[in-house]
Amino acid sequence: MLPTSFIPVSHLTETASVRVSAEQRQLIHMAASILLDYPTPERYENFPLIRSELTAAKLPTPVAQALSRFLEAPEFDDLQSLEKHYVSIFDLKRRATMYLSYYLTGDTRKRGTALVRFTEAYRAGGCEVDRDELPDYLPMVLEFSAVGDTQIAGDLLSSHREGIELLRTTLESSGSPYAGLVAAICMTLPVIDRATKERYLKLITDGPPAEMVGATAMGPLEPFTFGETNGSH
Repeated sequence: MLPTSFIPVSHLTETASVRVSAEQRQLIHMAASILLDYPTPERYENFPLIRSELTAAKLPTPVAQALSRFLEAPEFDDLQSLEKHYVSIFDLKRRATMYLSYYLTGDTRKRGTALVRFTEAYRAGGCEVDRDELPDYLPMVLEFSAVGDTQIAGDLLSSHREGIELLRTTLESSGSPYAGLVAAICMTLPVIDRATKERYLKLITDGPPAEMVGATAMGPLEPFTFGETNGSH
């Protein structure tokens, strides 16, 4: 598909929240954690099992349809094609990064503080990062949501909702099957509030921040505190 200069209006609409059980949410987040990670041969071997478990879970129709956009994509059945597509999308687009704090801070001096907040959140949930990866990596946050403290993970995901919505929008406008995975994640999150929607639309226009000197319009990034979210039920 050739690159486009336009984003369809439908892609600018936040994803509606869908009611799922706690067990279904954990399964969706664990599956998305693996499927959104770089498709190594070891991970790819588990794809058929993941598809089988998602099908057996009898998820709500909107979630199941969103997931099927990836699970039934031609790239899903060929590792080499999937690797090539993954790099073209996630390694080369500033608006399609897996690192959540980048959407709020960009490559600015606030990024370090933002990363510390993720590490502190994991520790508040009784976990330490045991992987050579930055703590704001979306697949890692989703794994924490599936196997760690779901409430703290929910705080992390909700407080970075505008970035997740921008990721979904970018993937949809690029025609990437990965858009279905991110859309399914958004469906499991609380209804987006007006302030978060405004930040999401601003991200669409401006993109992640560039380096700034002194205070920024975002204000200081405080240490992680449990219960701190931008969205609510």
